[in-house]
Amino acid sequence: MLFQVGGQGTRPTFFEMSAAQQLPSSVRAALTYSLGVFALRRPFIHKILDYEDEFFALLMLVLETHSLRTTDASFSESLYGLRRRGAKIKLKKSNLLTNSADEVRHTGLRKRQKVLSVVFLVVLPYLKSKLQSTYNREREANLQASLWGDSDERFDGDFISADNNSFGSRDVSNIEASARDRCIKRVRKIVGACYPWLHAGNEGLSFAYQLLYLLDATGFYSLGLHALGIHVCRATGQELMDTSSRISKIRSRERERLRGSPWLKALQGGLLTCAYAVLDYAQTGLIAAVFFFKMMEWWYQSAEERMSAPTIYPPPPPPPPPKVAKEGIPLPPDRTLCPLCLQKRANPSVMAVSGFVFCYTCVFKYTNQYKRCPVTLMPASVDQIRRLFHDV
Repeated sequence: MLFQVGGQGTRPTFFEMSAAQQLPSSVRAALTYSLGVFALRRPFIHKILDYEDEFFALLMLVLETHSLRTTDASFSESLYGLRRRGAKIKLKKSNLLTNSADEVRHTGLRKRQKVLSVVFLVVLPYLKSKLQSTYNREREANLQASLWGDSDERFDGDFISADNNSFGSRDVSNIEASARDRCIKRVRKIVGACYPWLHAGNEGLSFAYQLLYLLDATGFYSLGLHALGIHVCRATGQELMDTSSRISKIRSRERERLRGSPWLKALQGGLLTCAYAVLDYAQTGLIAAVFFFKMMEWWYQSAEERMSAPTIYPPPPPPPPPKVAKEGIPLPPDRTLCPLCLQKRANPSVMAVSGFVFCYTCVFKYTNQYKRCPVTLMPASVDQIRRLFHDV
C-alpha cells in the first residue's frame, strides 16, 4: 500500500475509487511514452509498440492475477489500501407493519469472483481498446471514401484502363470477392455502426453508478462490481498483517512443491526469488514510471510553450493626423460641430481618406460635387463615406 486517503469507516471515498480506476490508463501512457523514447535508439522496440494492446493486457494480466491472489484486490486498489469483499444482502424484517431493511455482510472473495474480476479488469478493457481502434479505422476509411472515393475502385479502374486484358480484371475481381474480405468488411461496418451506441451506453452507466456512489445511494462503484456482487472496502491494520502472512505461506508452499535434483531446486528457487522481487516492486516501479512520465510531459510541454510563444512587441504608434489644407474648410473649435454647416452633426459620417467627420448630407453633397475631402482637399468619392454609429 503506497497511498491512502483519510476517511472514516470502511467505505472508500469517491476520490479513492476514481483514482484507483484511472491509474491503469496513466500507467499505460507512461509505459508507452517510455518505450517510444527507447525506440528512438533501439528500433526493435517498435515491434512492442505495434502490439501495444496485447503487451499491456499481458502485463496487467500478470499484475492483476498476482494482486487478486495475494491481497484480494486489484493492482490499483491495493495501492490505496483497498480490498474486495463479496457482498451478501439479506432482508431483515422486524414485523409486517414496519419497512424491511437490508443487511449487507462482507465475505472473502471466491475463486469464481477472482476469475471474473480478472476478466472485467483485463479482458474487457482489451476488447474495448480493439473495438475503439477498429472503429477509428472504419471512420477514417469512410471519411476518405466520401472525399476521394474508394481506393480499391480507383485502383481497379486505373489497372483495367492500363491493361485491357481479361486476365488482370478477372483476377482482381476474384480477389475482392473473396469471402474473407467480405466478412472483414462486414464486421468493420457492424463495429462502426454499433460501437458508438455501446460506448455511449457504457459511459452513461458508469456515470450513473458513480453519481449514485457519490450520493451514497449504492455501495457499488461500477456495473462490473455490481454484477460480480463485490464491495470495495478499506483494509484494516489486521488485514494488512494477515495479507503479509498469507503471502509468506503461499510462497513457502510453492517452494516446497519444487522437485528435482538439488541444483535444479536451487535454480528454480532463484527464479522464484527473482519473480517475487519483480512482483513486490512492480507497484513502486510503475508508480515511479507514472511520476516520471508526468514530469517529462510537463517539462517538454513547458519547453514547447516557451519555444512556440510569439514574441510580444509594443503596438506601433498611431499615424499622424492629416493636415488641414490652406484652401480647405477650417475646423470649428467645437469637435461636435460639422465643418460644413457648423451645426450639431446629424447622421455623422466619416471621410475614409482623411478621418474627419461631417453630417452625411453635407459631406455627400460636397464630395459628389468636388470629388475631394472638404478639409484636406484629398481626392475622394462618395463610396469612401462611412457611417458612424457612435459619435463624440
